[in-house]
Amino acid sequence: MDGPNQESESKKSSYPLVVLHGATASGKTSLAVHLAQRFSGEVVSCDSVAVYRELEIGTAKPSREQRALVPHHMLDVVWPNQPYTAGDYARDARDSLADIQRRSKLPIVAGGTGLYLRALIDGLFPGPTRFESLRVRLREMEQERGSSYLARILQRLDPVSASRIHPNDAPKLVRAIEVTLASQQKMSTLWEAGRDPLQGFRILRLGLDPPRPALYERINQRAAAMFSNGLVEETEHLLARYGEDCRPLLSLGYKQAGMLLRGDLSMQDAIASTQQGHRNYAKRQMTWFRREPNVHWLDGFGDDPAIAQKALAQVEVHVRQGGEVRGDLKFAVPTE
Repeated sequence: MDGPNQESESKKSSYPLVVLHGATASGKTSLAVHLAQRFSGEVVSCDSVAVYRELEIGTAKPSREQRALVPHHMLDVVWPNQPYTAGDYARDARDSLADIQRRSKLPIVAGGTGLYLRALIDGLFPGPTRFESLRVRLREMEQERGSSYLARILQRLDPVSASRIHPNDAPKLVRAIEVTLASQQKMSTLWEAGRDPLQGFRILRLGLDPPRPALYERINQRAAAMFSNGLVEETEHLLARYGEDCRPLLSLGYKQAGMLLRGDLSMQDAIASTQQGHRNYAKRQMTWFRREPNVHWLDGFGDDPAIAQKALAQVEVHVRQGGEVRGDLKFAVPTE
């Protein structure tokens, strides 16, 4: 016969978790807030730029109104000049999930950084420490010959890792080559052998997949609005405080605003470059998320009432399947 401790452990291991996938501007934040309101939940951001304080306009963080409606986690975690990795995110976000679970709330992870999400759910391998001289040499190669040259090197060393990394993503290419050469093992082999998956949660993955033309139009409008809402001024302040080598200021939007400030781009070209960059990023995001297992795809934007209703219905089923509609949990399935 199961005792009290076994029953408690059973409840713990089946705790529901909702994860929202989707490209930038697909409405993940809006849907996350809606679900959190209906199920007494809390939102855990999964965005590699939103973790930085003072980066507001170019990150499209949840608005103050949205943050006032439901608690948000993993926003404004570190200063822009502090290093922060996917491993750091996984550790901190898991702490947030545990805290939400302790308070019997429904955790809802929402964001578009695929690597951070994979680190959170699947864990990261314990790779070797930085091999700085090799890293410097690889960066020099990238400057001299382009990131495609690094992609070809990685393709020879570790085809599996090469298939997972975009040929233009120089930082990830550098790290993959560095890990492979420093450890004398393929990074993909290390990844599979050494991951530490998230325990104690039963995950429902929902993906937003709006029509591509409509998504691109939203992306274009959002990028233009960033500039009209003060992105250049925000970037100027951040550059003065942290310098041009501050890594978050090389992210989309901030990079183009910096080029505008240096006179390398006109306002029109800076906006157009940011729009194109975000459209390209959306393509890469969807390619990444399409590879993720067990995603229930919703063909629309997260702020579409019809899509929100479909998501709510799936979350309700997910919660009921685990038997979490009980007095010991504070969230409850809506009855209307």
